[in-house]
Amino acid sequence: MGSDQKVAVITGASRGIGAALVNAYRARSYRVVATARSIERSGDDDILVVSGDIADPKTAERIIAAGVDRFGRIDTLINNAGIFISKPFTRYTEEDFMAVLSVNIAGFFHVTQRAAAEMEKNGSGHIVQVTTSLVAHPNTAVPAALAALTKGGLNAATRSLAIEYASRGIRVNAVSPGVIKTPMHPVETHEGLGALHPVGHMGEIADVVEAILYLESAAFVTGDILHVDGGQSAGH
Repeated sequence: MGSDQKVAVITGASRGIGAALVNAYRARSYRVVATARSIERSGDDDILVVSGDIADPKTAERIIAAGVDRFGRIDTLINNAGIFISKPFTRYTEEDFMAVLSVNIAGFFHVTQRAAAEMEKNGSGHIVQVTTSLVAHPNTAVPAALAALTKGGLNAATRSLAIEYASRGIRVNAVSPGVIKTPMHPVETHEGLGALHPVGHMGEIADVVEAILYLESAAFVTGDILHVDGGQSAGH
């Protein structure tokens, strides 16, 4: 079914930042393809839910094909799904490595490749990665070599794709958050995690959502890594 109404694909959409992005894009009258490994059906006819492992190429194929079949187009892709494991480098296991690599890198690759192909057909589009400020500003309190390896790769790919697709009407950006108050952080950890930021507190989900919405409307911005990290990337 074709329509002039724009369509956003959001990965990791079942909770936290992803679920908030679904609501934010619907508030902007976008139709949304919401995907996660496990996600409840929506009563909103303009939200298409696709469950599955983002690391599986078949899931990526289903996400984009179902979105195009239902809504007729893909305008925006938010690569929000990700895994973060903090451990000293020598304590990472093979299972840790494969889990982080499969979601953060393979998941990004498969769905982005398919989404970009659809965007090319319309001569426009926007792709956003959610990475981490630890890439630019490592912290001894949070050993995160696998995050640096994978999310740092996404920052580099963001810049590369922005240049590759600049003349084709497709913008590519990233948001690089600090520690955000999401369900993955128990309340009792908030004070300690907040102290990691120069501003003295954790970020809110809304901070990341608003940054992505800014990039969505910033037609002259591409290849940017927007830090939403309470000053972490600037130093301590």
